[in-house]
Amino acid sequence: MNKEQFWELIAEARDRAITPHDSDAVAREATSLLAARPVEEIITAEQALWDLMIESYTNPLWAAAYTANGGCSDDGFDYFRGWLIAQGREVFERVVVDPDALAKLPIVQAAAAAGSDLEGEDVLVIAWNAHITATGDQLPPGTLTICYPQLDPAWNFDFSDSDEMARRLPRLAALYLE
Repeated sequence: MNKEQFWELIAEARDRAITPHDSDAVAREATSLLAARPVEEIITAEQALWDLMIESYTNPLWAAAYTANGGCSDDGFDYFRGWLIAQGREVFERVVVDPDALAKLPIVQAAAAAGSDLEGEDVLVIAWNAHITATGDQLPPGTLTICYPQLDPAWNFDFSDSDEMARRLPRLAALYLE
């Protein structure tokens, strides 16, 4: 399974989910759909997922996650990117390029109003859970390779600096920090 096929899986899972903006619901549907596929596809889906995680490993996106979630650890950033993947390809690609575009999403506006975090931990284990469902075993060792890029040093500042966040992510800052 390549990234294109993985995005098709997410789109189908979103179509089947009663609440397509709920990352847990999307993860459940994607797991179910993937578990019905050949084992080799399940295994390669793990790499496709983590390729998207690598692609979205940027300081500006981390700053956006920090702002939206009121802080963001390493794990929290992973869970945020899992949530972002569950929102579908169009949203993912738009927000990776322009993290401040998060503020335009109705689901983010609703989360801001409710004080809810944007997190999708269950998305990160879609292939893992599908493999267990299909085979009864965990994914084989060496299934994936993760090599994160260097983070942009221009974004190496304290994300709790609201003035700097307002300068760099003005729409998100207006939504969350004012």
